[in-house]
Amino acid sequence: MPEDLNAEIAAGLAEASDAEPEPERVRWERFVEICEAIVLATIVVATAWSGYQAAKWDGRQAERYGTASAIRIQADEQLTLGGQQKLLDVSTFNTWVQAKKDGRDGLAALYVRRFSPEFKTAFDAWLATHPFSDPNALPGPSFMPQYDNPQIDQGNALNDEATAIFAEGTDARGTSDDYIRVTVVLATVLFLLALSQRFRIREVRVAVLIVSGLLMVYGLAAIISFKRV
Repeated sequence: MPEDLNAEIAAGLAEASDAEPEPERVRWERFVEICEAIVLATIVVATAWSGYQAAKWDGRQAERYGTASAIRIQADEQLTLGGQQKLLDVSTFNTWVQAKKDGRDGLAALYVRRFSPEFKTAFDAWLATHPFSDPNALPGPSFMPQYDNPQIDQGNALNDEATAIFAEGTDARGTSDDYIRVTVVLATVLFLLALSQRFRIREVRVAVLIVSGLLMVYGLAAIISFKRV
């Protein structure tokens, strides 16, 4: 019995000599836990910020799209009114041509007075080209460079404005998607941190912590580079 007891004690001493001292094991575990806590706190704040920005950019997208739609409606109204005015001017001009052909100068003068101011300017410039004797003259005032339709011009300008605002909405959608992608990366870091705490092997836990830290740095760098509202 004493020999067996001595052998057991010797084996225990040998295992104790090979084992890591308790204070050192505690120190590295505490260090890893502190690092994990720092990464976790940073990731939680970054995730909340990324989600907040994604929601804000979604709202901006909706606001820009709504504004573009409203302006587009106004543009259509102006283009319709401008088209109607142009049609009226052209129709009145055609009746003027017929009255002029028939020698009814009084009726022709009446039609001239019904021209819109812009068409009247182009009409005078057209008459100056001697259209009845010059075969190279333009076919009518609406083809003259002096002809200007303010409502059509305004409609085109509103369409351009709506296109630019719609592009802003599309850009906001892209920025929101960027924030969402980073949120997925940050969520992966949270998963890795939760997974690392299941391991008691130092090398594995440290390796998972390093990967988490690299992903965290990537996510933070991406967030800093993104536009903010």
